[in-house]
Amino acid sequence: MSTAQRFLLDIPDPWQQVDLGGEALARTRARALASTDDPREKARINDMFRQGREVTRAARRHGALLAAGTATMYTEGLFMAYAMVFAVSTPEGEELTLPVLSARLGVSSATGVAPRDRVITPAKVPHVGTVARVTGTEVTRLTGDIDVKLLTMHTMMPVPGSTEDFLVVTLASPNLPLKNEVYDLFDAITGTFRFVTDDGVQVSAADEGDESSGVAA
Repeated sequence: MSTAQRFLLDIPDPWQQVDLGGEALARTRARALASTDDPREKARINDMFRQGREVTRAARRHGALLAAGTATMYTEGLFMAYAMVFAVSTPEGEELTLPVLSARLGVSSATGVAPRDRVITPAKVPHVGTVARVTGTEVTRLTGDIDVKLLTMHTMMPVPGSTEDFLVVTLASPNLPLKNEVYDLFDAITGTFRFVTDDGVQVSAADEGDESSGVAA
């Protein structure tokens, strides 16, 4: 039986562990709209904020254990991103495959086709060990009339003491031109993840002799 009772993930200060439909999001939207007179840019900003609200609502519908996000105006423009943690259990006797993962998280491409840039790689998470990571630019269906293209990173954290249970750290951003910078930020945030006991003691799968961390295609 696992000795880990909870998980911790360090979220950057500008991020909020709240519904992004609140007052803070409204203030940032007003600042972003005031920064331009271009009608097309205003439309793009409004669309991004609509997407932000729908992403967090979708996360909660799919049972996210944690949902946080940021909408921050910088000199270079608006940056939006989201962090979510989901619990995933694989069917008994089956591997954690991409179809299983997509079904559990609701992250299947709206087109029904895997992203061309989807990559599955091992990743080193300091407090967990070597785990599986899936990255790609996903076209995700949020509602009946809203599709959104997001840079995504899903990192599979095996729950200590279990070969079937994972926590999946998912980060996403619509800021496609900042791909390299976004993935560096996502990697840094994911790297803070750790399982802990109620006494604050860190626990990893390796501590309990579990070597499984892979995701099959």
